[in-house]
Amino acid sequence: MSSAIKLHRQLGVWGAAMMGLGSILGTGVFVSLAIVADITGPSVILACAIAAVLAACNAMSTVQLSVSHPVSGGAYEYASRYLNARLGFVAGWLFLLAKVASAATAALGFATYFRAGFSATSAMPSVTVIALITVLIMTAVAAFGLKQANVVNIAMVLITIGSLILFVITGFQTNHAPIITSLTPFFSGTIKEFLYGVALAFVAYAGYGRIATLGEEVRYPKETIPKAIGLTVVISAVLYITVSLVAIMLTGGEFHAVLAENPTVAPLIHVAQVAQLPFSRSILVFGAMTAMLGVLLNLILGLSRTILAMGRRGDMPRILTRLNANRTTPYMAVLFVGVLILAITSAGDLKLAWTFSALNVLVYYSITNLAALKIKGSERFISPWVSRFGFVGCLFLSVWIDSDVWILGSVLLGVGFMIRWVMRVSNRGLKTE
Repeated sequence: MSSAIKLHRQLGVWGAAMMGLGSILGTGVFVSLAIVADITGPSVILACAIAAVLAACNAMSTVQLSVSHPVSGGAYEYASRYLNARLGFVAGWLFLLAKVASAATAALGFATYFRAGFSATSAMPSVTVIALITVLIMTAVAAFGLKQANVVNIAMVLITIGSLILFVITGFQTNHAPIITSLTPFFSGTIKEFLYGVALAFVAYAGYGRIATLGEEVRYPKETIPKAIGLTVVISAVLYITVSLVAIMLTGGEFHAVLAENPTVAPLIHVAQVAQLPFSRSILVFGAMTAMLGVLLNLILGLSRTILAMGRRGDMPRILTRLNANRTTPYMAVLFVGVLILAITSAGDLKLAWTFSALNVLVYYSITNLAALKIKGSERFISPWVSRFGFVGCLFLSVWIDSDVWILGSVLLGVGFMIRWVMRVSNRGLKTE
């Protein structure tokens, strides 16, 4: 790897953890909880807890890999180095598919909450138009460099966490049904539906991988990355479970039914309206919007670094490895990612995008765990059983994703390998010349 395309190390524990939380808390708490609750009912709390345990195992495998190989690219780089080039490409391609879909979800989620915060008027742009404009703005922020983007991200994450804490505190203080009554019956569907809900809840934690993806830009990676990922998983799990519990109590255990009655309204805002929480609506709107922007910004950063890594290995056009003059951002990769997200956002479907993202996340984390198992000797500091559990858990949950989504994912993976073959042939031709 040429030193000319290496990035500067700028992030400490605080900045890296904020990047992880910025990647998680938006679509995770303001979109996915409602999707999972609609499937599982009150057992959304258990679904989030089980998903957190599996996420922690995957996080430890990611920590093991990112400390042993702290470069940009995340699962793509790990699989390419410790497994083989083909599995590396599968991991990288699935990461791109998953996170482009998640970025489109974040943009559309922002637009939904934005419109919910204002009275509907004929002059108000559509959700799609607002989402497209948002993608353009966040792409521009990411193109300025990681340092500037991280300042914006920290501000948005703090606003988001503050709004959620206010929602929880206000919710507990408001008159509501007893906790036991609200949680009964705990399971509202079949075991298949519950496991499907766990699979969708798992993807809500996947943002901690953004810390590893930015590993080349983290100071003292052996110390910083484990601490930042640990903080990210713990804080997000606590927020998911407490927010879910409050939403269930405020709706008398009928969170999923309340959402089904009014599916077009941003979920937590609708809960606040039903429960008549004082001041919560405007604060939640603002917190949700900053959360969605944080997710979108962090996804653009993470995706661009994966594309940078793929370009270095010849799986993407070499032009996408270009850095700015200060070597603080792969600006061509950022612009390329922005175009991809714009394309998906223009025809986005929130639930389908989230389900598709979940499948791809589960499969590429299975590959990540396999890669972690290849690390031997003095480099290994976590038990191989952690990675084995993560591998089996991810594959098991992926089975419960709808077959139509599996078919779509398989077709797009085939398209990816065709693109890779064209790139390899083109690169060989250039070398021959």
